Amino acid sequence: MSRTHHCAQLTQAELGASVALVGWVDSIRDHGGINFIDLRDRKGITQVKFDPQVDAALGAKATQLKPESVVSITGVVVARPAGTVNAALPTGAIEVEATGLEVLNVSETPPFPLDDIGGDKVNEDLRLTYRYLDLRRPKMRRNLRVRHQATKAIRDYFDSQEFIEVETPALFKSTPEGAREYLVPSRIHPGHFYALSQSPQQFKQILMVAGVEKYFQIARCFRDEDLRADRQMEFTQVDVEASFVTREDIYALFEGMLKKVWKDVLGTDIPTPFPRLTFADAMNRYGVDKPDVRFAMELVDLSETFRSSAFKVFQSTVAGGGVIKALNAKGLADLTQGELKNLEDVAKSLGAKGLAFIKVEGGEWKSPIVKFFSDAEKAAITERLGLAEGDVVFFAAAPWEKACAILGRVRLDCSALLQKRGKMTIRADDWQFLWVVDFPLMTYDEAEKRYAATHHPFTSPVPEDVGLLDSAPEKVRGQHYDVVLNGMEMGGGSIRIHQPALQKRIFEDVLKIPADVVESRFGYMLKAFTFGAPPHGGIAFGLDRIVALLCGTTSIRDVIAFPKTQKGQDLMAGSPTTVTPRQLKELHLQTVLPE
Repeated sequence: MSRTHHCAQLTQAELGASVALVGWVDSIRDHGGINFIDLRDRKGITQVKFDPQVDAALGAKATQLKPESVVSITGVVVARPAGTVNAALPTGAIEVEATGLEVLNVSETPPFPLDDIGGDKVNEDLRLTYRYLDLRRPKMRRNLRVRHQATKAIRDYFDSQEFIEVETPALFKSTPEGAREYLVPSRIHPGHFYALSQSPQQFKQILMVAGVEKYFQIARCFRDEDLRADRQMEFTQVDVEASFVTREDIYALFEGMLKKVWKDVLGTDIPTPFPRLTFADAMNRYGVDKPDVRFAMELVDLSETFRSSAFKVFQSTVAGGGVIKALNAKGLADLTQGELKNLEDVAKSLGAKGLAFIKVEGGEWKSPIVKFFSDAEKAAITERLGLAEGDVVFFAAAPWEKACAILGRVRLDCSALLQKRGKMTIRADDWQFLWVVDFPLMTYDEAEKRYAATHHPFTSPVPEDVGLLDSAPEKVRGQHYDVVLNGMEMGGGSIRIHQPALQKRIFEDVLKIPADVVESRFGYMLKAFTFGAPPHGGIAFGLDRIVALLCGTTSIRDVIAFPKTQKGQDLMAGSPTTVTPRQLKELHLQTVLPE
């Protein structure tokens, strides 16, 4: 329109200038008959003064303004009187003395405060119902800007590395080996369905066969799964694939990408190369394959200590092939009965029968199980765990992966309790990146009674382990890798299988997918591999998670303009909805509701 400046531009350099501003009425203040408004646009705020002694009609009109109304203002830039300068604002040394006011749209009273302090206290469902108002808050505007900056940095980086962005289809075919898909009925092919793409995985591998060599895409992906703070049914992925690369090439490429994003967005230099942990080490030391390494509190294996123990629970676990894992939460012996009960409930939710513990208070070990321990076992616990006054030790006796997972979760909850007490400090901006590598290629699915791909079925095994595919698939390591930051998996990828014979062997002989199903789902891909597929590999990063970390929020809903709730609903637009019988008839469908 006739705007001459944004609301964050005016400084003392413009004193005496005639200006025109547009925006929203952020706040209104009456100081002895003189009205002041803070006018806001996407760049910031400017204070505007309406003095009835200068223009009585204009002053009267200003008294009728309502917050969040849209206005156009003309006026002259003047210095604020001594003692009224607001150093917190870029425009805090000046104000605009209004000479004209046009109300472009009157706002109703918003259902919640649009500042960050008041808005953060509002129920999220109300914020999402009025998302267009929620996005006016400074924090949310900043989040959208950070998302733009991160996306731009990523595109600039890959362009500098000679990658090209290629769009792949959103409508794909159903390949129900991974997460649950969204199905889209075809009107022109009755009884046939598309699936919304969960990932461009197969297309990007086909692009490698096509000789593209360096591909990337900021891709929209879809998964019909239960939602949580860091998961949405539709999400954005930084998707990359390259030919003739090794794992070392991938590590260097993406450390460079993340280094640029953090520098461009936050002005922070992150050190490279990132440390690396094998999957086994991550589980053994931290109990999870995406460890938060900003604090120590590592798990210790005491299986050998209790192999011949008089404590039958521990002894029988080791004899049965399980392990005894222990964790020292230093300084947490003062936890309450309620806190202890919550930790026990967490352990039980992960398959534990209980949560054995030892508290060290007043020079004594307090625990129902201590009476079963020998002096040698007590000495080993003290030495291996560095046990001291004020500590509490937790134990898990179970098969290896379950024992690790139980104490891995207890570890995180203990760190939260220690932070609450002021005994531990974990900074959100302590950026501890790492690679987790050497995952098992396969895991055995007890329910299905067959092996399943840990990552996906296109991951290449470590060459020296290929001989174990038939005899011991669970021992085969895959060439895949995850990037982890502060306990959150940011992305993962792998070197892919490019030989058709090996890919078919994985599908049919290891994963036990029938040959006709392999041909139906992946036949085109196997055929493409017979025409000179190059060695290739890649990775996919969750853009939403990257931006959430940059913005310092735990919920990706805060960095998506129009997210769904945890129930998969858009409260603003009111979706999902029912559709008309005519629409269903055109698609040759009918609905059957659950009883």
